[in-house]
Amino acid sequence: MKLAYEKGEAEALLAEIDFAFAEFMDKDWSAWARPDQLPPSLPPEGPDWSVWLVLGGRGAGKTRAGAEWVRGMALGLPPFSDRPVGRIALVGETLADVREVMIEGVSGLLAVHPRGERPKWQASRRRLEWPNGAVAQTFSAEDPESLRGPQFEAAWLDELGKWKNGEATFDQLQFGLRLGSRPRQTVTTTPRSTALLKRLAGDPRTVTTRARTWANARNLAPGFLDGVLARYGGTRLARQELDGEFVNERADALWRRDGIEGLRVAEADVPQLVRIVVAVDPPAGSGRRSDACGIVAAGIDAARNVFILADATVEHARPHVWAERATALWREFEADALVIETNQGGEMAEAVLREADPGVPVTPVRAVRGKAVRAEPVALLYEQGRIRHAGRFEALEDEMCDFGPTGDGWGLSNGKSPDRLDALVWAVTALALGPKAGARIRRL
Repeated sequence: MKLAYEKGEAEALLAEIDFAFAEFMDKDWSAWARPDQLPPSLPPEGPDWSVWLVLGGRGAGKTRAGAEWVRGMALGLPPFSDRPVGRIALVGETLADVREVMIEGVSGLLAVHPRGERPKWQASRRRLEWPNGAVAQTFSAEDPESLRGPQFEAAWLDELGKWKNGEATFDQLQFGLRLGSRPRQTVTTTPRSTALLKRLAGDPRTVTTRARTWANARNLAPGFLDGVLARYGGTRLARQELDGEFVNERADALWRRDGIEGLRVAEADVPQLVRIVVAVDPPAGSGRRSDACGIVAAGIDAARNVFILADATVEHARPHVWAERATALWREFEADALVIETNQGGEMAEAVLREADPGVPVTPVRAVRGKAVRAEPVALLYEQGRIRHAGRFEALEDEMCDFGPTGDGWGLSNGKSPDRLDALVWAVTALALGPKAGARIRRL
């Protein structure tokens, strides 16, 4: 087989290739796409997913994946669909984003179609119409109410993590996805730690694919990756915008994730501890409508360094459930005290613990200051390197790195109570900031 050509031979060979065939090959997405850019398959007996969530860094090829999915749905191309889908919704942060990125962008819908099957963009009606009659209407997250009335078989949602009215827009769209036997939607976005995105990612009807910016390096400008790595490498921004990771951290948060990482130790490296406590932040109510019950174990060594040992927080539990969990942790670590915040329930909270284990030494504490005032001295101990995490506590660390100023004080960005963090604050306060720091040696 001849692999090398004399000068001019390659050009002559290319000239002989039929232009239509060359364009067809160029637009054959299944031949060029990475696995993360292709949708999951559907079994013939029924739908196994309703949302395809495409998470990726900047320039990772998310827009191309979304546009190709819509093209495949509208034209009935495998592996996207076994028949053309007639009604499609295109939803972006603004109408300008829908037009300039999703439709007219370099990886948008007009660009991914060969000329013979390209849809016609009707700007005045804000819709695309394919030669086979399929129609895609455009919508903005700025106007959730515009989704009332229309109905669809499929939808493409772009940069959902940026939508200001994400919850309302997403909800209205779900009511409109009621046509056909398999209504489906694709979400292409750089991940942000919004409640909606995290809920979608955890839904069993969602299939998630991920891609880092590096996966698409051949289609990016030379030097781009080297430049952004030199400036942002190792930062939380790089993890979110280049690696496509969920990073639960706010710029104004009291804790930083890199600071916590620098203070992490293995469980085997925890030294002898002179005092261990289990702290409980009980919920205001009980059952499904209650907050979580924060339960954290911590200890202090002879050098006055604190070690976070366990997070046994329980979600939406009745009092006897969280009491049993807390007393079990107290027994596991042979703790010196079980510290419980009594603002919620007062004597009832103590009684529940004593009922679970009559021998537990309960130490009641009462909050007379706001959460930020209680948390700031603990954050200062972290900055001084005096608190270490013996292992990884992802949910607890998420709350720590999302705890900052809110409209009515301090709290989490989702408006929920920082129950795990509250328990940690009580534990550290009892060990390092309060009047009692026992002298009895404990070994894990």
